[in-house]
Amino acid sequence: MTQVIFDPYPRTAQLIFTPQDWKNLQQSYVIKEPEITNDLSFYQHHIENTQYIIGQPPLDNTLLKKAGKLKAIFNVESNFLDNMDYDTCFQRGIHVLATSPVFAKPVAELGLGMALSLLRDIPAADQSFRTGNEVYGLESNTNARQLGGSRVGFIGFGDLGTALHSLLTGFQCDISIYDPWLPESMIRNIGASPADLDTVLSNSDIIFIVAAATDNNQGSLGKAEFSRMKQGTSVILLSRASVVDFAAMKDAVKNNHVRVATDVFPLEPVSPEDPIRQLPGMVLSAHRAGALDSAFKDMGRIVLEDMKLIDQGLAPKLCKRAERETVRRFRSMPVEIN
Repeated sequence: MTQVIFDPYPRTAQLIFTPQDWKNLQQSYVIKEPEITNDLSFYQHHIENTQYIIGQPPLDNTLLKKAGKLKAIFNVESNFLDNMDYDTCFQRGIHVLATSPVFAKPVAELGLGMALSLLRDIPAADQSFRTGNEVYGLESNTNARQLGGSRVGFIGFGDLGTALHSLLTGFQCDISIYDPWLPESMIRNIGASPADLDTVLSNSDIIFIVAAATDNNQGSLGKAEFSRMKQGTSVILLSRASVVDFAAMKDAVKNNHVRVATDVFPLEPVSPEDPIRQLPGMVLSAHRAGALDSAFKDMGRIVLEDMKLIDQGLAPKLCKRAERETVRRFRSMPVEIN
């Protein structure tokens, strides 16, 4: 039978597989599980007879040379990490795959909720009501605005951006997208406008930051970029904290220039003493946008379905493939908390 190394840290079998899917995996494949995650000696002993790895251990050229039967590596941590010899994988036809597409829809839904919360000041209105200081009617909406018909800008437009765009369709927004990795025709074909970064920053009422962290966008949204945004712009940060200069972003909020909702932070967990916890004008979420049981179970499902395709000599369709042109440019921090 085909052999699988199952080394999914920080995920677990119970997290990413339904009982039936886990049973199907065990019935269809020989499962080898290391006692210690990413145990080099374990890989040296087992990789020669392994067709699939569920996990993303450090794999150098020497180890990959022993992996003569290896067909695919499924990274269920969901980031492409800079810890393996991708060139050897590409040359040998070994698929390196990430399960990140399962998070697109749940993160997009929370992102939409965050946008509405900022635009209608829902958290502050709720808190005022609970303390007996609520304001009724028009007086309570002096800084509120509708999402419908607003100018929406995207910074980055991968799986998450696509899912968000689908949710926004009914709001009839004027959507502009900045993504230097996409051809303009792809953006126009979905009814949006391709734009440079300055146009997105200066023209948008709402900005969704959904770009992956790469080697050329670390801290790229800083003081100058926030200053180019219109007064009162709502900014929703959903992808990776490293894309933004957090100090500059917090200053823009303190100065009442923008309002921000974020699901990600430079250091997680956030310190209990971090002043961001008391900063008005922000909606804060503890990196929970994609962490739904349904999403994690989808992770196991798409791994099984893509393994079945590869077993038949076909290409995987559901997981995200590492591309030789871009995979080394990603700079996301490894996930530690499910």
